Amino acid sequence: MGNDDQLRGRVVVVTGSSAGVGRAAAQAFGRAGAQVALLAREPEALEEARAEIESAGARALGLAVDVADGPAVFEAAERIERELGPIDVWVNNAMLTVYAPVAEMTPEEFRRVTETTYLGFVHGTMAALKAMRPRRAGTIIQVGSSLSYRGIPLQAAYCGAKHAIRGFTDALRAELIHEGSPIALVMVQLPAVNTPQFDWARAHLAHAPRPVPPVFQPEVAARAILTAARIPSREYWLGLSTAKVIFGSMAFPGFLDRYLARRAYRAEERHRPLWPDRPDNLEAPVRGLHRTRGSFGQEARTSALLLSDLQARLAVVGLGAILYALLARPARREDRLAPGKGRR
Repeated sequence: MGNDDQLRGRVVVVTGSSAGVGRAAAQAFGRAGAQVALLAREPEALEEARAEIESAGARALGLAVDVADGPAVFEAAERIERELGPIDVWVNNAMLTVYAPVAEMTPEEFRRVTETTYLGFVHGTMAALKAMRPRRAGTIIQVGSSLSYRGIPLQAAYCGAKHAIRGFTDALRAELIHEGSPIALVMVQLPAVNTPQFDWARAHLAHAPRPVPPVFQPEVAARAILTAARIPSREYWLGLSTAKVIFGSMAFPGFLDRYLARRAYRAEERHRPLWPDRPDNLEAPVRGLHRTRGSFGQEARTSALLLSDLQARLAVVGLGAILYALLARPARREDRLAPGKGRR
């Protein structure tokens, strides 16, 4: 177990912690000495994750909860405070997605993705605030995505939910500032991550889904989440690919529409066909696939640049100033003197 005075003994809640980024983050908090509460739907996977953390010397509590169920999330928060103590950090991470064109999805599929990926964050945030507001202390971390700025084809429900999380978070942040609350609200925007979601997400495609390169290991995302807990900032952007997507969506939205229309379909599908009757986790967990890493380990990177959104924007402004200075620098003296008009 690590020696992190900032997190040692703190109570940290991680939703969606039975697999992928959530499981990697829960493990990292445990190694830092925190007490970790794990929230997810699959009891057996939760027990495995809890045992991993406790084997490293940290205390952990696993609670089988569907974050789409608001009252259940509030009850879980109350139990966590009874058994572990006051909640210091709450990480909203649980998600569902469906890979399909909008025309091939049902309203029920959109509703289910939205209830988990968006409303699950709302429920978690509200439960965290209920616990933190009386003490005027705490940090809430929203695990976002570059797709919260730029929607891509075949993931409309997920992208819509991530956009909604960002809008909700911005609105709440302004409210907390208005009331003078010291509670920190941080959003961590991630790139593509090598998690099991691509093996169990529902898909209406000819070929199995895959992450859009570049792909990073879940532990890279976990380190970013720990940084957000230690040093809260408005937003963190993980990886240059995330920064490029965010700035590209701001500067060239029409170009990205056409670029993604041409390239994204192929980038989101593997070469092998989708298995017939492939199980998916939209309505219930898929047993036996809960692990930290997914199927793309050979290409997944183990490190990435992490910038706060302020650092990223200042870097772009600085680069722009340098380019402007280079392009607009005064011409040399001999270039400024017109022919025949030099000094005598």
